[in-house]
Amino acid sequence: MDLRKLQRIIVDALDDIKAQDIRVFNTAGQTDLFDRVIIATGTSNRQTRSLAAHVRDKVKEGGGTIISMEGADTGEWVLVDLGDAVVHIMQPAIRAYYNLEELWGAKPVRVQIARVPAASRAAAGARAPGAARKPVAAKAPAAKAPVRQRKPRAAAG
Repeated sequence: MDLRKLQRIIVDALDDIKAQDIRVFNTAGQTDLFDRVIIATGTSNRQTRSLAAHVRDKVKEGGGTIISMEGADTGEWVLVDLGDAVVHIMQPAIRAYYNLEELWGAKPVRVQIARVPAASRAAAGARAPGAARKPVAAKAPAAKAPVRQRKPRAAAG
């Protein structure tokens, strides 16, 4: 599979499941093992596992080869080896600690994150990425009706 096509499939798959801070690095000059390192952040064990599984499935659908997937049992750091590209999906604390950007980040690759066109979003009723939500007016508590004091009835006599 063409490297650009593989890269596009991976980035789109990560974006589908709302990965955060997706970074792509060209490692062709640093190692002969792979040409791209893609790093993304997932907010929970469940999300990192879902991101990795989605990347694996989308690459397989696109005709790519999956060499291996490791770390899915804990979900703190899941690595997906796709031959020409290696995908690291980590939780924020793990990503900050290991700082793979320092190791592989000599040549960042600019990648456009695919977004749904504005016309399609409007038709679907979704808001644009980064657009502020409309403020929701807080409902004021319903005013209680004044309590009337009843006058005691005069005893019939």
